[in-house]
This record gives sequence, C-alpha cells and structure tokens, in this order.
Amino acid sequence: MTAVVHPSFITTAFTLEGYRIVRNLGVVRGITVRSRSIIGNIGAVFQILVGGKITLYQQLCERAREEAFDIMVEHASEMEANAIIGMRYDANEVASGVTEVLAYGTAVIVEKSS
Repeated sequence: MTAVVHPSFITTAFTLEGYRIVRNLGVVRGITVRSRSIIGNIGAVFQILVGGKITLYQQLCERAREEAFDIMVEHASEMEANAIIGMRYDANEVASGVTEVLAYGTAVIVEKSS
C-alpha cells in the first residue's frame, strides 16, 4: 500500500515538532518545465508596459511550483514516506522563455513522539 504524505507533514525544517524520524528514505524531487504561450507573452508585455504586478507570469510560476510540488509528493508516497523534510524549490531557465522548476526534499518516515 502506498503511503500518502499529508501537506502538514512537509516542511522546510529538518524536524517535525512532536514527531521523530524513524527512517530516512532519501531525496525526492519533482521537476516540471514550463513556458508561456505567445499569446500569454503578448498579454504580459501589456502588463509590463502598464507597470505593477505581472499576473500572467505570476500564474505561470505558481502553476509550475504546484506541479513540481505534486510530483515530489507523489515520488515520496511511492517510497512509502509519510513526511518530507528540508523541502526546497529551485528554478532555472533552460532555454529562452523556458523554465525548469524543481521541488525537492528528504523523504522520511516519522512517528509521534511519546
């Protein structure tokens, strides 16, 4: 049976208060590569000209982070982890207008502390 990692058991810290790590399963990651369509880029140019928040790019970035996060959680669940510690994001431009987003952390099994 595949474990499911609940979002409250995913942390950027290296511990979960009230729980102890009983097994370290290793690094898990989720990666996605996204680009904005030509129509989206044109819309963003208009937002840039006006100034302020560029919501089209903001939405693209948020979707990419969410997708990478979900893939990472799926990877941890397949390993039968019930928590992820040390979770981080990273992003790189792999080509003009094409961005890679990586979510990564350490999959662990935790138990409630007594």
